[in-house]
Amino acid sequence: MLGTQDNVLGRRRKERALPVPIADRQREDNWSALAEQLGRAGQHLKRSGAEALLICSNTMHCLHEPIELATGVPTLHIADTTGEALQRAGCKHPALLATRFTMEGTFYTQRLRDLFGITAMIPDEEARSGIHRIIYEELCRGVIRDESRAYYRDVIKQMKIEGADSVILGCTEITMLITQDDTDLPVFDTTAIHAEAGVSWILG
Repeated sequence: MLGTQDNVLGRRRKERALPVPIADRQREDNWSALAEQLGRAGQHLKRSGAEALLICSNTMHCLHEPIELATGVPTLHIADTTGEALQRAGCKHPALLATRFTMEGTFYTQRLRDLFGITAMIPDEEARSGIHRIIYEELCRGVIRDESRAYYRDVIKQMKIEGADSVILGCTEITMLITQDDTDLPVFDTTAIHAEAGVSWILG
């Protein structure tokens, strides 16, 4: 019975051409396929009347340029809005908590440095692994654990000792775990900052 059911499900998947989840393509390092996937989504939105786009993921801003080129409409960069908020607050050395892709890539940190003169601080290898694991294995699945919150707090405390003057919540899911109440450093919620920038753009 299980074998028959598996065969039926397999045929249905082929018939429906189910999309490959974004997280799977991230793990496979298949960023070109992701650029095509999100570019098509953006084109659909443009045909529906969208005049600007927000990529609602810090990590996927690594594909900001190809997505903007594919759609032909302005795509507001989350690092730009975050950099502006950091500048206004006078913060120059934020601790960046995010997925491995965002922490270890240059698309985010270099943009902050080149456009805003801000040097984002990155946790050490062990902390990066822990932060990334909690995002994908817990937060993305709606799991909130006190021990994970304590882990993030400890990372922030250590980075404050190392010179961080603020904290960037550089993954949309981290706001489920960490808020301003968890540290005395200024916390920058990129999800809220990006959304506010979108509203400001719409209102002109």
